[in-house]
Amino acid sequence: MQLRYAYNTNGAANHRLEDALSLIADSGYAGVALTLDHHHFDPFEADFENRAEELKNKLDDLNLSLVIETGARFLLDPRAKHEPTLLSPLAAGRARRVEFLKRAVDLAAITHAEAVSFWAGVKNETVSGADAQKFLRDGLKELCEYAAAKDVCLALEPEPGMLVETVADFKLLSAEFPHLKIALDTGHCLASNECEPDAAIVEMREKIGTVAIEDMRRGVHEHLFFGEGEMDVPRILRALKNIEFDKLVCVELSRHSHCADKIVPAAIEYLRRAERELENQAIERAA
Repeated sequence: MQLRYAYNTNGAANHRLEDALSLIADSGYAGVALTLDHHHFDPFEADFENRAEELKNKLDDLNLSLVIETGARFLLDPRAKHEPTLLSPLAAGRARRVEFLKRAVDLAAITHAEAVSFWAGVKNETVSGADAQKFLRDGLKELCEYAAAKDVCLALEPEPGMLVETVADFKLLSAEFPHLKIALDTGHCLASNECEPDAAIVEMREKIGTVAIEDMRRGVHEHLFFGEGEMDVPRILRALKNIEFDKLVCVELSRHSHCADKIVPAAIEYLRRAERELENQAIERAA
């Protein structure tokens, strides 16, 4: 089987959305991971449903599937990166994040997106551990019910430095929210020093809603182009093939927007080459 790749628009932030989508499609990707942002589909702008239908039609024309990402840095608060979150001290802030994620779910329902990926947030020092856990679970309950009613896959991403940081953290929540999927960023397994990415793929195969891939160094949360870090990318691809993963595998290179014209096609060329090498190795072993 051949894996289906997508490219995250947070790595094409200097392109208009239409131009980014065309570049991604022309480079041979099967999909796009759309990071909702002020310049790439702002969900708070007027005429949401019509714009969502237009996006769906554009994706259909380009034969691109979709994952919706919600990690924009300053969409909700222009003065505080990634704030407010599901853990914010003020109820109004938490409600603002929930409203945003519900709009992402609405967009997913209209566009038939494979998943909505989101994270928990960083615990504010003024919030106790117990309150942070309560805030998180309150938000998850509301969001899971909302997504289930619209038949949308909601996928929580363990993120280094956040309250839900590891696969193990997700597993604790999964018992309480059985319909919640994991958005597995393979690099985060290395950055958090938790486990090997391929082991996480195998362990979580029944719970994966979407996968992100890039290169990364152990203990360092920095998204790198393939070959610049310590990720064993072929091993990760082999694990995905072994579990017959048929959803989008999303390349996330959020610091490469300045050279997206070269990086977007180069990334999928690297991944396809790695797949071919795996196939050749399999043929040699069988011979």
